[in-house]
Amino acid sequence: MNNVILKKNTGNKIANRTVVSDTLLDLAMDNKDILVLTSDSRGSASMVPFADALPEQLVEVGIAEQNLVGISAGLAASGKIPFVASPACFLSMRSIEQVKVDIAYSRTNVKLIGISGGISYGALGMSHHSVQDLAVTRAIPGLHVMMPADRHETKKMIEALVDYDTPVYMRIGRNPVEDSYQSDEYDFQIGKSVTMHEGGDLTIIASGETVRVALDTAFLLKEAGISCRVLNMHTIKPLDEEAIIKAAKETGYIITIEEHSIYGGLGSAVSEVTSNKCPVPVKIIGIPDEPAVAGTTKEVFQHYGISPENISSIARKLLGQ
Repeated sequence: MNNVILKKNTGNKIANRTVVSDTLLDLAMDNKDILVLTSDSRGSASMVPFADALPEQLVEVGIAEQNLVGISAGLAASGKIPFVASPACFLSMRSIEQVKVDIAYSRTNVKLIGISGGISYGALGMSHHSVQDLAVTRAIPGLHVMMPADRHETKKMIEALVDYDTPVYMRIGRNPVEDSYQSDEYDFQIGKSVTMHEGGDLTIIASGETVRVALDTAFLLKEAGISCRVLNMHTIKPLDEEAIIKAAKETGYIITIEEHSIYGGLGSAVSEVTSNKCPVPVKIIGIPDEPAVAGTTKEVFQHYGISPENISSIARKLLGQ
């Protein structure tokens, strides 16, 4: 496994949304039941090549997210495999009742792809930031929640979702993400975290774009003589409780990192497990209880201390150094 973990950023220029489109296009060429639905968002979702190649397999609903979800549920009920691609900020908020009732409660096999999630809309501010979506979606019974680390994991996740007979909310960002993997030649399983770095002094658990931050933090700590385990929790629900409990027992301290509010997301999910089954100190790093500042992802991460330098400092303090 370690031979596919990337130790240094190589300057990836391919966004996860492009990988979603390319992967779905490859799969849909051979499977006419795969459909893509957009809310005037084919450009934002990089679905233009899909629409050009398979126009009969793309449904454009327009700026009507509630209808978008309802229509996808109907298509799923008729035997189709719909993938909905819409901005995460609207998909997880404006249409949440339809997600709850038409998708989750009705058990329709719809894959909801929240594009431009987290703070990747940058300067557009709180109306377009999506840092409450994990809290909302993971609280809905029957809806699974996922977030890939990079382009390689995005491809693996989409391929797995085609045959995954459960409603899913999958969140991706807008811009190219630094690679965490060198390739997609690794075992990906929904609901099973990936150990990106071994360690026994403490554990960092991350998901999405923060996995790269966690890895870089572990490399910094290694230089300081601290052995840090890194878990990529790509599936927020169902959560890999076994890996969390194992980490808690073996390392004693846990830090979580997420591009999300510190309330209700990955950190909360991990804390729910540890508090019930193996109490250990858990430090949650994410967006505090305020409208996130506007800026690029790098600028916002730096502002809130979502950086290897700050997190390694927090880790050393946890360990009494």
